[in-house]
Amino acid sequence: MIVAGQAVLGYGISSRAIGYFGGMNLSHFDIMLPDGSLLGARSDWIKPLNGGPSIPPGVQIRPSNYERWRRQIVFRKMVPDAWAQDFYARAHAQVDKPYDSTAIWGFATGRDWRDPDKWFCSELWIWLCEQAHLLPLLQWLPVYRIMPGTAAVASQAGGFDATIIQG
Repeated sequence: MIVAGQAVLGYGISSRAIGYFGGMNLSHFDIMLPDGSLLGARSDWIKPLNGGPSIPPGVQIRPSNYERWRRQIVFRKMVPDAWAQDFYARAHAQVDKPYDSTAIWGFATGRDWRDPDKWFCSELWIWLCEQAHLLPLLQWLPVYRIMPGTAAVASQAGGFDATIIQG
């Protein structure tokens, strides 16, 4: 079974700032669910491009086309079915948890704000991969310092195939 995620760069000013200061020109990370929808932690309300109700901040499931991307890289890894099921079950268990806006201060203060009761996007992706044994536990790199670009590099180094969709 395949486990997949995407690292992206949006068109907004905050997206470009995160991409610039986080390096690698990426600003967000989503889990790609088997049905094509995306699960991830965001700080903002989303109005899907093709209409429908607005989606609140926090860990939510969003349609695959909820936003347009300047840059999109998809990461895929074939794993035993039990590992993938564990990964996706853990991901679904995070839905409706709040966005971890205090973790962003960890970038400036050096404090490990990792809190399993709230998440930011790349922190959630790396934690899920660690818990499902898809990536080694990153003991030498604090998880609060894992920006989307760092998560992309860790994913490819951990055996995920990377495909540039755009950008």
